[in-house]
Amino acid sequence: MEAKAINRYIGTSPRKMRLVIDLIRGKAVEEALSILHFTTKAAAKTAEQVLRSAISNVQNKEESGRVDTATLYVKEAFVNGGAMAKRVLPAPMGRAFRVRKRSNHITIVVAQREQAKAAVPKAKAVTGAKKTETKKSEPASATKEVTES
Repeated sequence: MEAKAINRYIGTSPRKMRLVIDLIRGKAVEEALSILHFTTKAAAKTAEQVLRSAISNVQNKEESGRVDTATLYVKEAFVNGGAMAKRVLPAPMGRAFRVRKRSNHITIVVAQREQAKAAVPKAKAVTGAKKTETKKSEPASATKEVTES
């Protein structure tokens, strides 16, 4: 069982958001929430909201509504660039510099870990044929002795 949450047009740059998202990718949900809660970056607050939304989406998908959060983990987490607002900043000598205010879209996919199944060892097939070992001959230059002159 998995569910995802998407938040679009977040007002931080994608580069800053990727620094935060890289911290939680592949982690258990409880660990990821604590990482985001105590991270000092401003983007962590938005990422935490999206992660909580993804957890809620998993619980809503389940018919009974009871999903153990200890079995959940962050399966995917990625950031894409959003629309850019273009502004003009006055510059010296009558010129103007373009300022690009970037936004991003964040997607987090949360899934349940599969229970570890008891592995049944398989018996190796025994064949009657024996492996024959072939001995490679050494090159002539390697066996040549050095003579003193």
